Amino acid sequence: MSASFNSGPPKKARIEIIPLIDVIFFLLATFVLFTLSLNKSGGLNVALPQTSTSEPRAADGAVTLSITAEGTIAWDKQLVTLDDFIARLQAYKQVEPNPKVLINGDENAMFSQARYVIDEVRKAGISKILIETRIRPAGA
Repeated sequence: MSASFNSGPPKKARIEIIPLIDVIFFLLATFVLFTLSLNKSGGLNVALPQTSTSEPRAADGAVTLSITAEGTIAWDKQLVTLDDFIARLQAYKQVEPNPKVLINGDENAMFSQARYVIDEVRKAGISKILIETRIRPAGA
């Protein structure tokens, strides 16, 4: 008694489309999430003011100073006291040959708080100060 495994003409190879589509969507989602994370701020999550003349920033190596609506100051997502803020500014100026500061202020923060931060940054001898904003939608 012999069993035959070849019971007919050979089957043609098929390319399954569904797994291919799944892989393509996974790669697309990965690239979208990666590109969205490229231009993230190093500061706290605040409601940035809107402007129509914003320009892309190159904040490589910059320290992000956040000013919240309540008036607190954060150094790269870490809340700091006023004394610690001034000490960190002076230390940053000493170790960084080309210091840059990115101010990430809430749109509801008092202007006097932003003025204080800018004034202290200048007192520390840092002249490159960038202010982060959102682009105002057209027609708004």
